Amino acid sequence: MRWPRGRLGGQTGSVSLELAVLAPTLLLFIGVLVYGGRLSLATQAVQAAASQAAREASIARTQPEADTTAASVAAASLARQGLDCVTSSVSVDTTGFAAPAGTPATVTATVTCVVALADLSVPGLPGSQTVSATADSPLDTYRER
Repeated sequence: MRWPRGRLGGQTGSVSLELAVLAPTLLLFIGVLVYGGRLSLATQAVQAAASQAAREASIARTQPEADTTAASVAAASLARQGLDCVTSSVSVDTTGFAAPAGTPATVTATVTCVVALADLSVPGLPGSQTVSATADSPLDTYRER
C-alpha cells in the first residue's frame, strides 16, 4: 500500500532549507540599510552643525570670539541632534575678519565627526566612519572688523 504524498510531491524539507539560505542574506541586507540610514542622518547633522557654526562665527565681533563661539555652537548642535561622535573637531577660517570694511568677506566652518557604527556589526563594513561638512557665512560688509 502506498501513502499519498499530497500537493508537495516530496518537497517537504525545501522550505526550511530556503529559509536557512535566505535568512542571513536578508539580515545582511537590513544591516546595510540601517548602516546607510545612520550614515545619512549623521551627514545631515554634521552639515547642520557646520552651518550653525559658520553663522554664529560671522556674527562674532572678533576672530578669537568667532573661533570659540563656532566650536561651542557646533558641539551643542551635534548634541541637540543626538549624534554621539567618537571624536569631533571644528575648524574656522576667519581670515575674512582681516579684510577692510566695505570688502565682501566670508567665514568658513568645517565640522568633522567620527561616527561609531560598530554596534551594527555588518561584515565588510567599517566600525566607524568620518563625516565632514563645510559651510560659509558672509560677514557684514560695512561692519567694523
